Amino acid sequence: MIQDPTAYDHALFEKLKHSELFSTYQDAFRSATGLPLRFVGADVTEWCLDDEKLNRSGFCETLNLCSSACAACIETNRKLMEKASVDGPSTCHCFAGMAATAVPIRCGERLIGFLKTGQVFNRVPTPATFNLVSKTLLRHGLTTAVTGKLREAYLETRSVAPERYQSMITLLSTFAEQLSDHADKLLTVHDGSQPAAIAKAREFIDKNLSEPLPLALVARKAGLSESHFCRVFREGTGVTLTDYVNRRRIQWAKKELLKSETRISEIAFLIGYQSLSQFNRSFARVTGRSPSQFRAEELLSVAS
Repeated sequence: MIQDPTAYDHALFEKLKHSELFSTYQDAFRSATGLPLRFVGADVTEWCLDDEKLNRSGFCETLNLCSSACAACIETNRKLMEKASVDGPSTCHCFAGMAATAVPIRCGERLIGFLKTGQVFNRVPTPATFNLVSKTLLRHGLTTAVTGKLREAYLETRSVAPERYQSMITLLSTFAEQLSDHADKLLTVHDGSQPAAIAKAREFIDKNLSEPLPLALVARKAGLSESHFCRVFREGTGVTLTDYVNRRRIQWAKKELLKSETRISEIAFLIGYQSLSQFNRSFARVTGRSPSQFRAEELLSVAS
C-alpha cells in the first residue's frame, strides 16, 4: 500500500514512464525528429545522461556529464525544470550552446514529471565556437587532451533551425497534454489490485455520479467506518474521496462539453454539482482550464 502523496506521485510517474502510450510516442518522436526524449520525475535532483543512448548528442556522450560532474550543465538543467514547473514548456541553452527543453506533466495541480529533449544546436557548430566552449571546459577542470577529444564530437553534433525546433516542441507539448490526461485516468482506473471495499466504493460512485455522495454514504456502501474508509481509500487511490469524485465527474463533463448545444450550467447539474460556481472551480483545479476554455479549445481543435 502507498501511504503518502509523494510516494503515490512517484508510483504514478513510473506507471506513465512504462506505459505503452509513452513508449509509442517516444519511439515516434525520436524517429521523426532525431532528438532524444526522456521522461524524468518531478523530484529529480540533478541532470545526468541515462542508459538510453538512442539519438543522444555525441558531445554529451563524450563529455559524460555524470562522471565528470559538469556543474554548469547540471545547474542549467535544474533551472530549466524550475522554470518549466512555473511557466510551462521552456527552453534554455547550455554553456556549449545546445538547446534543452522541458515540458511539465501534471495531473490537475500535481506535478508528476517532465518530458525533456534537446542536446541539439540551433546553429551549425564551427571550430570558432568550439574554441570559446573549450575555454569554459578548461575552467571546469578538463584537460587540454580531453577537450581535444571533444572537438570532433562537438562539430558533428546536429543542428536544427529555431523554427523547426519550435515545431518539434509544439508536438511535444501536445503529447504532454495527452500524457496528463492519461495520468488523470490512471488515478481513477480500476486495476484489480485494490481491497474489495475500495472496489465496492468505486463501483457505487460510478453508478451514482449525478447524486450527492457524502462520505458517510460511500463508507457505508464499502462496509467500513468513515475514518477507516478515508485511510484505506487514500492509500489505495492516492487521492481523497472528494478528489476522486470530482475527477470522475470532470471526466464525464469533458464528454458533455463537446456537445456545443448544451449549456455549461446544464452540464454542471447533470453531473452532480450543486452550483455552477462549484463546477467551475472543480473543473479548473483538475484541468487547469475553465469549462468554457476547454470547450472552445477542444471544439477548435476538432474543426481545424
